[in-house]
Amino acid sequence: MASFHDFAELCQSLSQTSSRLQIAALAADFLAGLEPNEAAVAARFMVGRALEQGAAKPLNISGRAVWKIAAELGGSEDQGEEIFAAAADFGEAVEMAMRMRREEPAPTLTLDEVARTFAEIAEVEGRNARPRKLAMLRELLARMTALEAKYAAKVLIGEMRHGMSEGLMVEALAKMAGRPTEEVRRMHMLEGDVGRLARALRAPAAPCAGAPGGALGAARAEMAAAAAAGVAAARPLRPMLAQPAREVADAFAILGRRFALEHKLDGARVQIHRAPDGVRIFSRRLNEITASLPEVAEAAARLGARHAILDGEVIAVDACGRPLAFQEVMRRFGRVREVERLRTEQPVRLFVFDLMARDGELWIDRPYQERYAELARMAAETGLSLAARIVPANLAEAERFYAEAIAAGYEGVMAKALDSRYTPGARGRGWLKIKHARTLDLVIVAADWGYGRRHGWLSNYHLAARDGERGGLVEVGKTFKGLTDEQFEEMTARLLALKTDEAHGTVFVRPEIVVEVAYSDLQRSPQYAGGIALRFARIVRIRDDKPAAEADTLAAIAAAYERQLVKPL
Repeated sequence: MASFHDFAELCQSLSQTSSRLQIAALAADFLAGLEPNEAAVAARFMVGRALEQGAAKPLNISGRAVWKIAAELGGSEDQGEEIFAAAADFGEAVEMAMRMRREEPAPTLTLDEVARTFAEIAEVEGRNARPRKLAMLRELLARMTALEAKYAAKVLIGEMRHGMSEGLMVEALAKMAGRPTEEVRRMHMLEGDVGRLARALRAPAAPCAGAPGGALGAARAEMAAAAAAGVAAARPLRPMLAQPAREVADAFAILGRRFALEHKLDGARVQIHRAPDGVRIFSRRLNEITASLPEVAEAAARLGARHAILDGEVIAVDACGRPLAFQEVMRRFGRVREVERLRTEQPVRLFVFDLMARDGELWIDRPYQERYAELARMAAETGLSLAARIVPANLAEAERFYAEAIAAGYEGVMAKALDSRYTPGARGRGWLKIKHARTLDLVIVAADWGYGRRHGWLSNYHLAARDGERGGLVEVGKTFKGLTDEQFEEMTARLLALKTDEAHGTVFVRPEIVVEVAYSDLQRSPQYAGGIALRFARIVRIRDDKPAAEADTLAAIAAAYERQLVKPL
């Protein structure tokens, strides 16, 4: 049985290593010595994920709660400010607090025990759920050494800070399995969860890349088995992502002349699994939300007794069927109580725009033009809605379609190369998003207490982008603009639940909340580690549908800066 203490020591070694190659090699060697299920846990923990991707129920454990338990166990409740001032990060603060115990327990916990406890905590719900969750966490931390507690805390808040990004983990898994990196990266696109991928690669009889059809073999086999059994595939595929582009002309430069333009809907992404046994709906985060959207399930049921997986968007509509803002549709996601009342108060409408599988066969490697043609045929037969779309013959026609989309209230257009494949979980160059406003999806990593009218609220938000090279998040600006008083109040409560530290009026939080931020332009700034800052930033919406792992990257921001005609100093 693999020791959790060994895992913690590995993470400590990773944090002291700067070479990407060496980090991948250390992780690969460690994972190669584990049983398949242990490798799954270790891989997931190493990238800061306590539960499987798409787990039905979240842990709902805040960093503040973890710190409070650690401080109580160490008897250091009155020394929090001094500890955080001396610690490099939240995990080290927890370690320092736990070292103040009179006696440290022997390291007896296994990886499996820790993972099982996290899963059990997530399952706790109902009356007095919070105290029961915290009691289970306290019992677990009490059995841990200070070093183990440090890395358990880091896993729980999803901030490892040892250089092991999800992309680097894929490289480590390829090295562990002796497979080509591109092949394993392809498998990860389909699998989604690095833990499940590690388990498959470690299992002696894994049907992954060695199966007929190469890296697609296992996914195709599962899809075919589901279709044969007349049931919906249990595992959703990660959605394909789009690269940002500044203007329609960029689509011609990047995609060539063979592409389609579609209205970009201001809604929430969904994945529809239709099978004879019924319909299942998954969110962008791969969580099942079927019960929350009965009218969407009814619309998808019109596909009949066939097996299909569709990519689409759900938008909120008013009584006349006109589209409403993104925040309105998010009122429906994840709700399982009073759904019929909400269905009346806030109806939604489904639009489909891609076909990922049909009749037990994956279609993701077929060109977009072929996928869309079949989707359009299916929609015509069943009455499913498609977004407005053209294949422009020239720039003038494309710009006219874009202008009409903006005039109609859409946020822009999507440009899709006709020969592009569907690349799950990846920002393929075959899809571009072209918005009217310049916006970025960024993560809130801290917030300042407000003053004046905003007194008592966390209202100046520190915004960060993903560092795709080194991992982690890098601040690129702050803003207190864009939210209503009601949203300020709600955001304050949410951020306090994610609190990990506080100093000089700034509350530092777990990086979980993504916001879409509009800005006037970008400028060079020595104030931020990334060297670039947003000017005149304001929040235009809260992206509860999007995880921090899908926030925009520092590299994308740097590229946008280079494209600016005028570069402020």
